[in-house]
Amino acid sequence: MGNKADLYDVPVGGIQFHKACGGSTHPDGESCVTLARVGDGVWAMGDSKRPQAEPLRFTTDELRAAGIEPERFGLSA
Repeated sequence: MGNKADLYDVPVGGIQFHKACGGSTHPDGESCVTLARVGDGVWAMGDSKRPQAEPLRFTTDELRAAGIEPERFGLSA
């Protein structure tokens, strides 16, 4: 992927997201995020409380820099 905008060219329809929860709670329930591999080194991350919201896209390096390990979601990088 050449730049960040290119990450949003990768379609996310029909992919399976995996959920990881923990760390903090909210009055509406536990805080959870969803993650799916959508391409080679490209990931889509969503909010389990807002499944209709467009998932954000990240590279593997960006996820790791933020302390997010795909393995925690049962996914391999």
